[in-house]
Amino acid sequence: MQKKSLETFLYSVGGVAAMALILVAVNVITGGMRQRVDLTKEQAYTLSAGTRAILAKLDTPVKIRFYCSQKSEASPETVFLKSYARKVEDLLTEYKQAGRGKIILEKYDPEPDSDAEDSARLDGVEGAPLQSGEKFYLGLAVSVLDSKQAIPFLQPSRERLLEYDLSRAITRVVTPEKPIVGVMSALPVFGMPNNPMMAQMGQRGQPAWAVITELQNDFTVKRVDIGADKIDDEIKVLIVIHPKEITETAQFAIDQFVMRGGKLVAFLDANCLIDSRNNQNPMMAQMGGGGSTLDKLLKAWGVSFENSKVVADMNFKMELGGGNAAGQQRPTWLSITPEGIDTNDVVTSQIDNIWYFAGGTFSGTPAAGLKKTVLLKTTTDSSLVDGMMANLSPESALKDFKSSGTEFALAIRLVGKFKTAFPEGKPAEKKEADQKPDEKKADDSLKESKTDTTVLLVGDADMIHDNFCVQDTQTPFGNMRRPLNGNLNFAQNAIEQLAGDNNLIGVRSRATLNRPFTRVKKMEAQAEARFRGKVQDLEKDLQDTQARLNELQQNKDKNQRFILSPEQQSELEKFRKKQADARGTLKSVRKDLRQEVEQLETRVKWWNIFAMPLAVTTCGILLAVYKRKLTGAK
Repeated sequence: MQKKSLETFLYSVGGVAAMALILVAVNVITGGMRQRVDLTKEQAYTLSAGTRAILAKLDTPVKIRFYCSQKSEASPETVFLKSYARKVEDLLTEYKQAGRGKIILEKYDPEPDSDAEDSARLDGVEGAPLQSGEKFYLGLAVSVLDSKQAIPFLQPSRERLLEYDLSRAITRVVTPEKPIVGVMSALPVFGMPNNPMMAQMGQRGQPAWAVITELQNDFTVKRVDIGADKIDDEIKVLIVIHPKEITETAQFAIDQFVMRGGKLVAFLDANCLIDSRNNQNPMMAQMGGGGSTLDKLLKAWGVSFENSKVVADMNFKMELGGGNAAGQQRPTWLSITPEGIDTNDVVTSQIDNIWYFAGGTFSGTPAAGLKKTVLLKTTTDSSLVDGMMANLSPESALKDFKSSGTEFALAIRLVGKFKTAFPEGKPAEKKEADQKPDEKKADDSLKESKTDTTVLLVGDADMIHDNFCVQDTQTPFGNMRRPLNGNLNFAQNAIEQLAGDNNLIGVRSRATLNRPFTRVKKMEAQAEARFRGKVQDLEKDLQDTQARLNELQQNKDKNQRFILSPEQQSELEKFRKKQADARGTLKSVRKDLRQEVEQLETRVKWWNIFAMPLAVTTCGILLAVYKRKLTGAK
């Protein structure tokens, strides 16, 4: 008996020791391996296909020098930064594995007065000052031969853009020559410098729009005057933003640019809100600054742009405010979900949320030789309304809304061989009465593009302004710019496709994935339609009652005009009864909507709570049944 107990003890100790040795061996073997399990739906923490395509094209080794402080004092700042540094290091290791020998990763700890610190300074990597006074290094440099790109400090606020920043840096060093992109606009998209006179009045200069600063990271951005009569040949892609009151001469310059094979991206508008921001009258500023178009060019391309009215959509309408106060519904400010986005196109395939503000719509059949692709559109529960009144009083747009049953195109792309909008050549400039007309010069303008080219048209210019696409927040690590939606990505993707590396599109678009409650929005739209119908019926009854009262009043004796007749009292009583019934119906509609939404939320909540325990319990029961069957078989 003692011998058996001793054997059991020895076997138990031996088993534990053997298991400990196995665990140590597994840790040693797997310690040098880096592998992450990504359980997110969009695979946000797995290298994208775009990054893998960029790495697969490398034919020259790319060196990445990663600088991270390791021995700094323990504080909440350093703990947070070191935690983020581990994520960066994991991602860099994945780059190295995917690069198949073409990515050389070097790690440095830039201690004070060390060779590593000198190397960091030479590479353009800067240390961020901490509250303790010391510097914390967290940056990297990417180099190929003599070409080098540095990310001076890896901002934790750009974690979702980290892969894009790394892939872009690799693309830059591999192809250091930046394409030239031109920007033409009637708005101060390049910012406005400080004016000493205006500074005394408390007004400061304006920085460049975020879309411009982001483009300057990837391209050589050149300003083009809104009245230019020629687009420089070196410009590969021309971006036109709100070309308000553009001249025929400038449109001719754009026309010839397209005829030469240039690519065009135009942000037009039906009622530009940004254009009215400088208006001193707050009431006028809310109404918008009017529309813009490229009428001569669009007509030649077989497309028309509705810039006298804006589009409203009850499924995509935005709600402002909220919290303790009731939110304001704006049907002309759209939050476009995948239902209105072409998810099969490379520009929009990974964007799930676009904000569109008081914009116009496109229609028409493209001219012969052109192919049209609709990138953004409304649902059928949409309509065209007066833009100024909708901005001034969103309630009026809701009250008078009538669904058109039509899907309106909000952004389209035309591809093919374009024909000129100026078959007679450059338009003649207007002359003063006392000036003699110039002799007619020989027409050497191009009449048709020799090769296929691309024009992308968007019906809203406000969507790429900072106020409507990004949010800036000051943090201890500098200014944090957070995208509010996919607007900036949409603009960058469109330009990237025409001028840059298409592989970067899929990398960048992953930063703003959004999952709106589309089912709840549809329920709200249906309830809103029922609610709106009851309100209209009530208002019609009120108008009919008022007309009947006026008719009875006119037929009364003048001495009795301040006394209600029995007929008038009867009409008022009927209206009051209808009004009470209508209010009761409206309350019932609202109550039913709240109940439906609450029931949906409750179902989702309980499903989230019990789904995993239920799955684990089911697996446990199945496993127990299986083992019991095996035991019974023996």
